[in-house]
Amino acid sequence: MPQVIPGENEGIESTLRRFKREVSKAEIFPDMRKHRYFETPIEKRKRKALAKHKQRKRKFRH
Repeated sequence: MPQVIPGENEGIESTLRRFKREVSKAEIFPDMRKHRYFETPIEKRKRKALAKHKQRKRKFRH
């Protein structure tokens, strides 16, 4: 879990921005979405299209 310690004269906005950057680097939100129980139809379509694209890309490499 990312942890950010605010500087002595650092504002809450910049601390929050640093925290959000650390969370995005740790890839927490995509992982949460992947393990979430309900998947919307749009998310399902996007996931399947991406998997299909990756599969085709692998197929043409060899």
